Amino acid sequence: MEETNKSVVNDYFTSAMELTESGDPHVPTRYILPPSQRPMLGPSIGTSTINLPVIDLSFLHDPLLRLCVIHEIELACKGFGFFQVINHGISSAVVKDAQDSATRFFDLPADEKMHLVSDNFQEPVRYGTSINHSTDRVHYWRDFIKHYSHPLSNWINLWPSNPPCYKEKVGKYAEATHVLHKQLIEAISESLGLEKNYLQEEIEEGSQVMAVNCYPACPEPEIALGMPPHSDYGSLTILLQSSEGLQIKDCNNNWVCVPYIEGALIVQLGDQVEVMSNGIYKSVVHRVTVNKDYKRLSFASLHSLPMHKKISPATQLVNENKPAAYGEFSFNDFLDYISRNDITQKRFIDTLRKKNL
Repeated sequence: MEETNKSVVNDYFTSAMELTESGDPHVPTRYILPPSQRPMLGPSIGTSTINLPVIDLSFLHDPLLRLCVIHEIELACKGFGFFQVINHGISSAVVKDAQDSATRFFDLPADEKMHLVSDNFQEPVRYGTSINHSTDRVHYWRDFIKHYSHPLSNWINLWPSNPPCYKEKVGKYAEATHVLHKQLIEAISESLGLEKNYLQEEIEEGSQVMAVNCYPACPEPEIALGMPPHSDYGSLTILLQSSEGLQIKDCNNNWVCVPYIEGALIVQLGDQVEVMSNGIYKSVVHRVTVNKDYKRLSFASLHSLPMHKKISPATQLVNENKPAAYGEFSFNDFLDYISRNDITQKRFIDTLRKKNL
């Protein structure tokens, strides 16, 4: 039965890479967004006047400066749910090797990737296009390979074997981002007034999904998107981008372009941190634009608690004046939701909010 289902998927699967390579000057109708959802290309409203936070993580290891960095992180989380980090401890060689390996994967002939195609969100390794190409009402101009990545030894044998360097090179990057995630969660916990090891056990036993995204050059970027507005389900997303394309929504509901900073990584708060913080911090709504001239690559390392572990507002952040504002949820609850619902119509976290928020 599984082979039959895959055959059906393969019959109507067309990757964004194939569409770009076809040379058609127009995007297919299924990629055209309604006018109200189309991106405003060029400088975004507010981009020229807004300062997006960039934090030097090397100071986290200095006892005299750590509190200053924690305060910077607090301000960034409250103001944006987002910040960029430099001096984060992941070497440029590890980053470059991962990017080169991913580029080689996406450049493979289509038939060499098709055995990984699935529209099942719970597959541990999944190649696809758009978000869910079999159910999306509007398609999005991206191809992706997603795979579970922690603990690495449990999953790496399922990863692509072609190109031959993929497992080793992307595996090193996945391990490095897992270490960085632990450091960031400690700092964010401290910034909320919690013990730095508040989520230590859950993070060590937690889930890491590496989503490697390829956004090929798009002939009509003004009427399409690479990803729709959404927030991420997990604790944090650590994002590596090869060029500009990510936009976040600021507190005034304007879309702001995230600049490309060589060597920097992007940190985005997810729904689990919003719930844990009882709404003190908010997960960031973001989207991805595409461009006409070149291919953009990104690595989104999505970190969360274990699949079945429920997260709820930290008891230290709940009191008579600030009652629990969210119901609890797990990674599995999120997967069940997106398998049945269109995330472009209603965010998952909206289903968790209580009336008192």
